[in-house]
Amino acid sequence: MHSRFRRAFLSAATALLVVAGCEKKGEVAEAVKQDAKAAEADVKAREARDAAIEAYIYAYPLVTMEFTRRVSTNVEKPEGAAAPVGQFARLRTYPAVDNHTVTAPNADTLYTIVWLDVSKEPWIVSIPDMKDRFFLFPMLDGWTNVFQDPGKRTTGTKAQKYAITGPGWTGTLPAGVTEYKSPTGMVWVLGRIYCTGTPEDYKAVHALQDQVTAVPLSAYGKAYTPPAGTVDPNIDTKTAVRDQVDKLDGAAYFKLFADLLKTNPPSADDAPMVAKLATLGVIPGQDFDASKLDPAVAKGIAEAPKPAQDKIMAWMKEGIVAGDMKLEHGWLFTTKTGLYGTGYRQRALVTAIGLGANRPQDAVYPTSEGPDAIKKYSGEHKYTMHFDKGGLPPTNGFWSITMYDASYFFVPNALNRYTVSARNKFKTNPDGSVDLYFQHDSPGKDKEANWLPAPSGQFILMMRLYWPKETPPSLLDGSWKIPEVKEAS
Repeated sequence: MHSRFRRAFLSAATALLVVAGCEKKGEVAEAVKQDAKAAEADVKAREARDAAIEAYIYAYPLVTMEFTRRVSTNVEKPEGAAAPVGQFARLRTYPAVDNHTVTAPNADTLYTIVWLDVSKEPWIVSIPDMKDRFFLFPMLDGWTNVFQDPGKRTTGTKAQKYAITGPGWTGTLPAGVTEYKSPTGMVWVLGRIYCTGTPEDYKAVHALQDQVTAVPLSAYGKAYTPPAGTVDPNIDTKTAVRDQVDKLDGAAYFKLFADLLKTNPPSADDAPMVAKLATLGVIPGQDFDASKLDPAVAKGIAEAPKPAQDKIMAWMKEGIVAGDMKLEHGWLFTTKTGLYGTGYRQRALVTAIGLGANRPQDAVYPTSEGPDAIKKYSGEHKYTMHFDKGGLPPTNGFWSITMYDASYFFVPNALNRYTVSARNKFKTNPDGSVDLYFQHDSPGKDKEANWLPAPSGQFILMMRLYWPKETPPSLLDGSWKIPEVKEAS
């Protein structure tokens, strides 16, 4: 080969090798760049997921309240447990065994319930003279906080009138009307009037229920006929509210939450959470659009619901360590209900298992899923609960123990008995003590007065102490302990 030609050939070959090397290095560089981007996206998605889980828990009470409101008001006129917004549902009997609208229903009182929208104007609620009868009309905001709790303990039983005003409202109220300011536009007045369940007492309580009224301020003192409600056929009134909320995907959940924030604002103490919400595209007062989010953030939101739901229910046990929950003799309870501050997991858990819970001074709800922290109750076994003489639950109001299935709903049974309470005439032992029986089959005719029928499968017990005593013996200060439920040998 000619030397000049050979030199040109070698130069060209070298150039090709250099170019090839550069291309390879470029590919490697590009691959490294893409890997870095992917890693960054993964980190961002994980951070978004963690933030979304916290935000989900924070939002859970407000979203659950909205679903409950929809189900409870999707009628043209009051019927049963449902009534249009601004109209009272006056339940004439204890909740039906197949009523799955609200978890852990009460079988001691007759509910007198109204949903109000005070975002536009105040509403005036009038309560008649209860004639020394126990009653409680807690007023819940959209976040499930009991912002006021008129009742026998706090206001006495004489006739009373309240103006429930919304966020930012200013104005003049009629004489003789007490103002209760709601932090949110959504208000749930979850009235309870004690009733023994006899035909005579039902009649007496019905007369009181009929005198409970609610009217908008603009109609107060005038003839007022509430407008008919609007029925939305797309609202599911059959599926349990908790199941409906759990089925929402992340984007739908936060879209609804953002809409609700427009009239149900966060509190000042929620500022750190509001800042976290902003990283997810959720800003109070603005619409939420998941399609405009960074893909990594959208991915994090999509992955949040299930772990958030698990984290809510895990608070049943983790809350014991934190001190928000107490576990004694297999009974789990808390005195941190009704007002939650920034205890978001506590608030979410109470929403999940006992929506509408009161302040502890009004009621405490010890719950037991089994005789100890490991075992679960089952209708395959028999259980007893022993109260020493004079040792029944200490209350100024009343107490009860209710039987629920594993989903916190009433258990159908031949006796139509869902609770035992202070109104029962128990058969006492020779020493004056009382034994209660929790089992599927009858303990025998001579013991049926003390029997609370259980399902064949898993069950849950919930005790209610309305207006618990605050001086010893008292559950509130720990000077009275709930007896354990023992499996019969």
